Amino acid sequence: QVQLVESGGGLVQAGGSLRLSCAVSGSIARFNVMGWYRQAPGKQRELVATLTRGVAATYADSVKGRFTISRDNAKNTVYLQMNSLKPEDTAVYYCHALRLGPPGYWGQGTQVTVSS
Repeated sequence: QVQLVESGGGLVQAGGSLRLSCAVSGSIARFNVMGWYRQAPGKQRELVATLTRGVAATYADSVKGRFTISRDNAKNTVYLQMNSLKPEDTAVYYCHALRLGPPGYWGQGTQVTVSS
């Protein structure tokens, strides 16, 4: 049973920073793709950033230059460093792990609220 547990969300003022963590049960090395998604109220879940083994990270245009995804295989953890936060970044952020193909595994989400 694979479990992904996100943490690090909270309330922050616009321009501030947060670092989200996603702790994965078992070895994270078995997953080829790790990603962060978000879902704002009334909107569909959208891709924020992905990190594929052997490939450069990819980011949604809306977060490029502000967010950074990284993984620490030794700690079985994926991070999302979020800087220069904007009110439109407010959403529930979900961690996703993919080994071979969809659907992969999802965490329960962590709320990020950015006040103006």
